[in-house]
Amino acid sequence: MSTLIDNAEKHVFKLLNIDLERNYIYHNLAHTQRVVEKTQELVEKLKIDKEAAENLEIAAWFHDTGFVKGAENHEEESVRIATAFLKENKIEADRIDVITRLILATKINYQPKDDLEKIIADADCAHLASKNFFEYTSLLRKEWELTGFKNVSDIEWVEGNIDFFTQCHRYNTAYALKNWTKTKEKNLSKLIKSQKDLATDFKKNKQKQEALDIKKNKSEVPERGVETMFRIALKNHMTLSNIADTKANILLSVNAIIVSLALSNLFPKLDKPSNSYLIIPAIIFIIFTVASIILSILATRPNITQGKFTKKDVANKDVNLLFFGNFHQMKLPDFEWGISEMMKDRDYLYGSLTKDLYFLGLVLNRKYKILRITYTVFMVGILVSVLAFAISFYSLDLTAS
Repeated sequence: MSTLIDNAEKHVFKLLNIDLERNYIYHNLAHTQRVVEKTQELVEKLKIDKEAAENLEIAAWFHDTGFVKGAENHEEESVRIATAFLKENKIEADRIDVITRLILATKINYQPKDDLEKIIADADCAHLASKNFFEYTSLLRKEWELTGFKNVSDIEWVEGNIDFFTQCHRYNTAYALKNWTKTKEKNLSKLIKSQKDLATDFKKNKQKQEALDIKKNKSEVPERGVETMFRIALKNHMTLSNIADTKANILLSVNAIIVSLALSNLFPKLDKPSNSYLIIPAIIFIIFTVASIILSILATRPNITQGKFTKKDVANKDVNLLFFGNFHQMKLPDFEWGISEMMKDRDYLYGSLTKDLYFLGLVLNRKYKILRITYTVFMVGILVSVLAFAISFYSLDLTAS
């Protein structure tokens, strides 16, 4: 391997590993390496001279580097990148023109004008005759989706590939025509078979869907989707409620510890006249701490309703049987009857779930409002208390002076 090719390989490795977006899962370093390998294979089999072979290999390394700036006009960007590299390595202008011309020869639907352009064009499309063609093409399809270029259905994708095979592409070099055409035709036959299978499946699915549409009311919301929505929403509300209770308990514990320490260490010292300057800061400190405790308790204090319902309530759909506060004082047979009635009525069932979700939201709103006030009181109390103690100690120092 020449020094120039070695430098080109290192340069492209660094460029595609660092600057290329990860969305390009086909036009990446692995694809470039495959094109380089196929270029080397064609060069060897067609007995290309040393300088031309080197030009081809350098062009193969740089032909897709333009993707670091995006897919649009990437060949022109690849030419700019390659030209800058070649000038840095003091390559003469005529040779740079040859290499950049070879890079541009990898454009889709480009008609090669000489043997070297034919070689690099064949190398760039060698994957069409690869046993791993369907793996490579699936990467290209996913790359289109990830980069936002195009989303296509299975049928559209297969038809597009068939069109490219039959209308847009053919191998140019004698070696590729002899050795790659057979595998390419096998891949084409698999695509055609896949097209037929997809068309059959599409027809069957369409017939099934039409049959389902006849039986199903189109205005009805899919049951599974509704159940999933309610399950996720209720779970999220319960999680938020647990978070609020945890936060309130933390504040309650912290303030209880503060009060205990104040009662055991600070207040016994207030009996001495010499510590009178601590009375006001201590009172402020305790007031804010107690207020935080009271608010924390209010945030977590449960509300219990009367826990009874009548058959009239069930008939009028006025009671939510999914909330324990509405049935905790009922006898089991009455509760079972109410649940069975609710399950018979889809609207009543979903209405109860909706009410349950709504009232959970109201509870959360109350909890988080009180919790916000609690944290504010706690924060302000700490700041005011520290400031009051600081002022008291400062006043004592002035008096002593």
